[in-house]
Formats: sequence, C-alpha cells, structure tokens
Amino acid sequence: MFDLFTYDFMIRAFLAGALVGIIAPIIGLFLVVRRYSLMADTLAHVSLVGVAGALISGGNPVVGALIASILAAFGIEHLRSSRKLYGESVLALFLSGSLALAVIIMGLAHGINVNFLSYLFGSIVTVSQLDLLVIASLGLLTLALMVVCYRQLFFISFDEELAKANGLPVKLLNIILIVLTALTVSVSMRIVGILLVGALMVIPALTAIQYGKSFKKTLVLGVLFSLSSVLIGLYSSYYLNVASGGTIVVVTLLFFTISLIFNRKG
Repeated sequence: MFDLFTYDFMIRAFLAGALVGIIAPIIGLFLVVRRYSLMADTLAHVSLVGVAGALISGGNPVVGALIASILAAFGIEHLRSSRKLYGESVLALFLSGSLALAVIIMGLAHGINVNFLSYLFGSIVTVSQLDLLVIASLGLLTLALMVVCYRQLFFISFDEELAKANGLPVKLLNIILIVLTALTVSVSMRIVGILLVGALMVIPALTAIQYGKSFKKTLVLGVLFSLSSVLIGLYSSYYLNVASGGTIVVVTLLFFTISLIFNRKG
C-alpha cells in the first residue's frame, strides 16, 4: 500500500504537493473574499506563455512561468486601478490573449510536446530535484510575505475604501496580493497543472466558507481541505495511473459537495 514511497520521484511529489496544499488555499481565500477568484485562472493561463517560452529556449519552465505571471500581475493591477477597464474585463483580456500567445509559441516550436502537456495537467513523475528546490524556495517566500502582510491584506480584502481612508498603501498591497497569486500559480503547476491550479486555490476556500467560522478558522479549514485533497489525490493518481491534477481537483470537489450537504452554517 505504501510501496510508492520507495520511489524518489513520489517522495519529491508529496513534499512539493504538501507545500502547494498549504499555500494555495491561503491565497485563494483572499481572492474569494475580494470576489477575484478568476485571478488565479488568469495568471495560470498567462504562465503558459512563460512555460512555452522556457521549453523552446531550454530554460526552467517554473521560472519562465513566474516571470510571465508577475509581469502580467503588474499589468492587470495597472489597468484595474486606472479604472479604464472593469476588473473582470481586464482578467478576460489577459486570459484569452495569453492563451492565444502560448498556442502560437508552441506552434512555432512544431507542436505541443509531452513536457508541455505535463505542465497543463500536472504530472507527479516529472517533479525533479531542481523543481522541488524551486517550489520550496518560492513557497517559503510566499508564506513569509503572507505572514508579514496578513493584517493589511485582510483589511483591503474586506473594505478597500476604508483601508485607503486609514492610510494603508492600497495599491502596493493589491500588487503584493497579485504577485503572491503569481508565485502560488508557479509553485502549483507541476503538481496540479496550469489548467487546474485555479480550482485548487478556490475550491478548498469555498469549502471552508461553508462552515461559517471566523476568517482565521476558515483559513485553517481551507488548508486542511486542500492538503488532504493533494495527498489523497497524489496517492490515488499513482495507483490509478491518471493525471495528478485532475485527481486532486476531483477530491476537492468531493470535499466541497460533502461540506455543502452537511455544513453547520445557520
């Protein structure tokens, strides 16, 4: 039953998956509270451009995804804060445009290869030692920034105008939140896949919200649901020989369905 842990790639996958399972719902809950859930999907699609560029140039796809998503994060926040476009319109613009660009880049590289598909849907066998090191470094940076900026991010998530009136640097905090989302997307894509990373960030948060607890308790519940989903999903995907990303998201949906039916919210 536990023979999978005799393989180094599975140990790396579970270590990376555990880190992803902790970080993703933390950032996801702030996005859900701000009604900005599509931000994760948008930056995930933007990161495809970075992955495609890195694959055809011989670079590290995780680093490529990080650079592309952070640049897009600044662009999204600039357009949103300038009020030239509505928030959802900005997200739609970047989502569709980046997907088209990624397809063109891979087309110029004479087709989508197996490595690219592993980034789209996640693959536990492709998590290398270097990937684990990059994921751990970015993950710890994300957690550190979240701890330092927690109170300010909490404030702007619930009432941006009041936060601005109280002298908080709202624009800077918005950029920090979007950059944290970009970091989380880059960290998560090896395990859950770019096309499904948004679900891992949002669904555990929505599941935790069903219990009507305080924000901190909801945060803890979200992490527990996410971490359980990742571990169960990785274990199941190994024995079922299916993509890890899809399996993990199916488990998160099962948790959400159970919580929706049996939650104690009044």
